[in-house]
Amino acid sequence: MTTPDPDGDPDDDGGESFETYPGAPDSLIAIWNERRRQLKLTPSDWFPPADVDFAPLLAARIPETLPPLEGRQSLHAKKLHLMRTELAGKPELAALNAILIAHLRKRRFLPHTPALFRRIWSEAGPQLMQELPGRWLISSAITFGDHGETEAQRRIGLSINVLFSLMKLYEFERFHSGYAADTPFPTRWVRRRRLPLGMPHFNLEAGGLDINLLAQIWNEARQEALVGPLACHLLQRLNEDPGTLFRRIGMMRAERHLARMERSVLPAPAPGDDGPVENG
Repeated sequence: MTTPDPDGDPDDDGGESFETYPGAPDSLIAIWNERRRQLKLTPSDWFPPADVDFAPLLAARIPETLPPLEGRQSLHAKKLHLMRTELAGKPELAALNAILIAHLRKRRFLPHTPALFRRIWSEAGPQLMQELPGRWLISSAITFGDHGETEAQRRIGLSINVLFSLMKLYEFERFHSGYAADTPFPTRWVRRRRLPLGMPHFNLEAGGLDINLLAQIWNEARQEALVGPLACHLLQRLNEDPGTLFRRIGMMRAERHLARMERSVLPAPAPGDDGPVENG
């Protein structure tokens, strides 16, 4: 095991080379495909037809307490029960949306499943947006990445997938930093530290990477009628959340600008005065 470079240089490994995922990409694809095995249905399993009426499913609420399943059950039935338990108090349509997403993540599913999923968001999207927890809003938007009817729908779904999946990873890692989610890291001089793959540094004061990332997705979502409103809803919730990387970067940027303004209005040092001492 090598000693980490104190300057954070990911390219300097003491001459040894290690892969994060040995055998990639084949090893990764094998695990991915294993997780995508079909949710097979048994004759006793209920699965909605393509023309299912959404109105009763929107009106009916999932009971707050569900009896446990009895006897041997299919994986489909177990997943549906778990989802209904998680979504207790929500419309039954929320559970239908969730189980469709579970099937659509697999390699095989009933042929009418993608169209039925899109029909939910076409006919009942505004109602579900007000009911679903964030997890299922994100999962719904992501599903359009593989099963959108148009290129624009698929592109928005894939963009949301990358954005929120990476957020989940780095926010989980942040839990181990000891800092609260709404607390920015202290600003330090980090130019000597190198980013992976030789990427240039982010300019905290003048850089627009965060804006470019969000603006492109948001702009495209505003022009798409089906998944667009859902994506815009998620991005607005992200904009209002105080515990995200984007809010922390904004706070660090504001702190840097404020420090620069304060330095610009400080009086000139008197003769023989070395002026204020700056840390770092």
